[in-house]
Amino acid sequence: MQQFMQLGLIELPWWGYVLVALIMTHMTTVAVTIFLHRYQSHHALKLHSMVSHCFRFWLWLTTGMVTKEWVAIHRKHHAKCESDEDPHSPQVHGLNKVLFDGTKLYRIEAKNTATLVKYGHGTPDDWIERNLYSQHVVLGIGIMLTLDLVLFGPIGFLVWGIQMLWIPFFAAGVINGVGHYYGYRNFSTNNTSTNILPWGVIIGGEELHNNHHAYVTSARFSNKWWEFDIGWMYIRVLEMLGLATVCKVTPEIRFKLTKFPCDVDTLKAVIAHRYDVLARFASYLNQPTITEIHNLSTRAIPGLQDARALEAVRHWLQTDVGRMAEKDQVALDQALHSSQLLSTIYSMRQNLVALWSSSTTSTEQLVKDLENWCVLAEESGIGALQEFSRKLRCYN
Repeated sequence: MQQFMQLGLIELPWWGYVLVALIMTHMTTVAVTIFLHRYQSHHALKLHSMVSHCFRFWLWLTTGMVTKEWVAIHRKHHAKCESDEDPHSPQVHGLNKVLFDGTKLYRIEAKNTATLVKYGHGTPDDWIERNLYSQHVVLGIGIMLTLDLVLFGPIGFLVWGIQMLWIPFFAAGVINGVGHYYGYRNFSTNNTSTNILPWGVIIGGEELHNNHHAYVTSARFSNKWWEFDIGWMYIRVLEMLGLATVCKVTPEIRFKLTKFPCDVDTLKAVIAHRYDVLARFASYLNQPTITEIHNLSTRAIPGLQDARALEAVRHWLQTDVGRMAEKDQVALDQALHSSQLLSTIYSMRQNLVALWSSSTTSTEQLVKDLENWCVLAEESGIGALQEFSRKLRCYN
């Protein structure tokens, strides 16, 4: 075994090869999250041309991915999230399909010319992109294989294999799959995105996927004080070196406890932090919702006689209606018909969402609508809704 490992230019102990593989895969992960995702897809930052090209070159060697294809597919995911047009939604294709066969879904969408034309704008289109990176993807990964074999000998093939599998599994599989299925949520986004882990190290910060969907153009994915985004750490280092410029980060949520009447600042803050507002709404109204659903379970109401139906009701009361199963719709309709409290909670949430969904209403009218919403909440007789309204008035 030792002789087998000495055939390359560099001789390392077994753990040295493991370390090298992890370092190189981490470099690829950093290139994906900083260059492809935050910079190219969402313009959350600007990169020095030298750094930008280093990332492009490394991705050509280690993934063979074409920038325009990756960016277009990712932008389409945001535009069509969890609809039938989403390129890789586990809600549509199933978790196992996305987790273990995500690269196939990627390749299928990459062949969709309409996707590339509509969503791939603004990506590199220079001579080297047109004539090398996008035209000879196999050459890049072939060069990487040769380098691994020359440097490490036959075991370099294993190192190369890990490099080739890392991004397809963790990016195309884990983030696109698990990141819309399991985890915790800081924000009530209009999709099922989750934060897989609070410490974004293995996948460069992409683990904080719910945070990203809430503030798409933020260069920083961490939001709570106990969350860590290693990609943001690298961006800050590049910024200190003059090699990057951050364009936008998640705005800080501020509260002014002395405020009462809603004004323009309240409206702007509520719209900017709308997913935080909805998360707080769900948190405030969670207990009365659970209590009322328990009360319904004690009554012989058709369609509300099993735990699965009641859990669906609780879920859809706190979520924007999307791909709702027919039986869930029946259960929700029955619950709203049978409970004035649940009907009020549901309608108040829908009216709250409508405040930032209108594109034609004037600012002055929206401020009045927000004030009227708070008045209705405070006159509802529902203690939790009254408390939430008072909190909502404090957004600043």
